[in-house]
Amino acid sequence: MQLPPALIGSLQNVNGFNQLSFEKVHQSGEQVTSVRLNPNKKNDGLVFDIEGNVPWASNGLYLKERPSFTIDPMFHAGAYYVQEASSMFVEQALQQSIDLSRPIKILDLCAAPGGKSTLIQSLITADSLLVSNEVIKARAGILTENIAKWGAANTIVTNNDPKDFQRLQNYFDAIVVDAPCSGSGLFRKDPWAIEEWSENNVQLCSQRQQRILADILPALKPGGILIYSTCSYSTEEDEAIADWLISDCQLSSVNLQLKTDWNIIETISPIHRAYGYRFYPDKVKGEGFFIGVFSKVAESTVQHNEKIPKSKSEKLPAKEIDIVSPFLQNPTAFFYIKQKEDILALPQHLQQELAFIQSALYIKKAGIKLGTIIRDELIPDHELAVSNIIHQQIAAVELDLPNALQYLRKQEIKIESQKKGWLLVTYRHLPLGWVKILVNRVNNYYPKEWRIVNK
Repeated sequence: MQLPPALIGSLQNVNGFNQLSFEKVHQSGEQVTSVRLNPNKKNDGLVFDIEGNVPWASNGLYLKERPSFTIDPMFHAGAYYVQEASSMFVEQALQQSIDLSRPIKILDLCAAPGGKSTLIQSLITADSLLVSNEVIKARAGILTENIAKWGAANTIVTNNDPKDFQRLQNYFDAIVVDAPCSGSGLFRKDPWAIEEWSENNVQLCSQRQQRILADILPALKPGGILIYSTCSYSTEEDEAIADWLISDCQLSSVNLQLKTDWNIIETISPIHRAYGYRFYPDKVKGEGFFIGVFSKVAESTVQHNEKIPKSKSEKLPAKEIDIVSPFLQNPTAFFYIKQKEDILALPQHLQQELAFIQSALYIKKAGIKLGTIIRDELIPDHELAVSNIIHQQIAAVELDLPNALQYLRKQEIKIESQKKGWLLVTYRHLPLGWVKILVNRVNNYYPKEWRIVNK
């Protein structure tokens, strides 16, 4: 692997950079595999060969080797997320900069495929709100899938440009921006990224990062927290952006506490002495990563509009609420709306928030999709099956591994059951989805767009 000489030259005076060990680790071919467990789902049936814990992430694990996640039913059930270890440091950035024990509103701006969003959702309280946004429509689809598998109801997925969030002035307590970048931190993981790297691309990315941040900052409350990160080593995308945030956007830098054995390198920006944190793969067990935390200190003359717009959503009639309630563990904790024929459940505390966000943004997914009602029967949706709000006593049947994989391929499975009608199928007691048992066959209702195709 030949690293770009221009990149190596640009890093010579950057704190923590050691050319010899940096190049050696990139030539080694070593690959690090890490996952993060879902604390709200059963995951005691995982069969990983675990090497150790990710030290800065409460649910992060290193694996001794990379298994085939595609043929692990627990992956499809949302028991864990495959996430790069360095990026799990967002947990520390949040915990050390904001009170996560209180209800907050937080935005993950560049969220696909969903690693940071699912991490954030695991950290915030049930009465908080996570808005998970992806500007690229195709990537918003995989984000929606991963949020659905994670199972939480207090998340709204949007598909909007950063400037659209200016309609939500001073709204969020925290905003996470994992900005599009030149990608040098991924060279070891993805050697093809080297071919895409250039000094010109670094400059273009830096300019784009400034545009994104300038567009989104009006949505951050005064006193709110901005977490900015990249997977780039280039100072133009890291420390220089930190200086720009202070000089042009009137933010202040937040210092984080590090443990010595983490081997994360603290850097100081040249102009405003802003703190940044660099992850070098020759020093940490993870890929290249940069992160900085900032507080919005400027006074704002524009206040968050407390006038709640009229909801665009149709409320669910009481008769239909009675139909869906037996499927839920705590039905009174939610309010119910209809989007066309789909029934959605969201936590009660989000009624006003949904209406407000709906008035400003395009919503891709909100809460948990329960299904549709046809002839006084709920046709349950897959989101309900893998959610954290489903009733624990729903009739279910446990599948072995071969049958579970058949189910996930959306192929025919055989189930011995005296019960007819809707049945939850589980693997290691973790819900995978729905089947409907008829007199002479079993209908597989796994979403066709999510099915696994390898044999």
